[in-house]
Amino acid sequence: MLAPHTLNMRRIFNAPRPRVWRAWTQPEALLAWLGPREWPAVHVEQDLRPGGAWRACLRSVADDRVLWQGGVYHEVVAPERLVFSFKWEGDDHEDGAPVDTLVTIVLTELPDGRTELDFTHQGLKSEQSLVGHRHGWTSTFDRLEECLQGNEPGK
Repeated sequence: MLAPHTLNMRRIFNAPRPRVWRAWTQPEALLAWLGPREWPAVHVEQDLRPGGAWRACLRSVADDRVLWQGGVYHEVVAPERLVFSFKWEGDDHEDGAPVDTLVTIVLTELPDGRTELDFTHQGLKSEQSLVGHRHGWTSTFDRLEECLQGNEPGK
């Protein structure tokens, strides 16, 4: 087995930190943007507290296949930090059986009212998984930006 890989990404969102925080921490808001364009979320469950579980279903726009993912919250520090495990369900992951990975999100309020997202996804199994997750999260964050520019998430 190859050594785990880590994905680090930074994005600046043209929205205040409390608004970006709500987008990550309200199921109805997550449903509006979670998942890449070709696999948008169709179901989100969230128990937002350390030890609480989360689960989401993504559906392919091409053929209605579904992918389930989920995990447990390790840290919830409003409105700046979320740490949670992330694991695909089922055995059809891009490089075999899914593994537990760890996502850390740090939101920093910028002086001009924008928010910096510092995103880390640790424990990916391979370079292939790293590339796939980079694509998925990039598309997902593009959708988040669009959502933040429209109606306020969770409202």
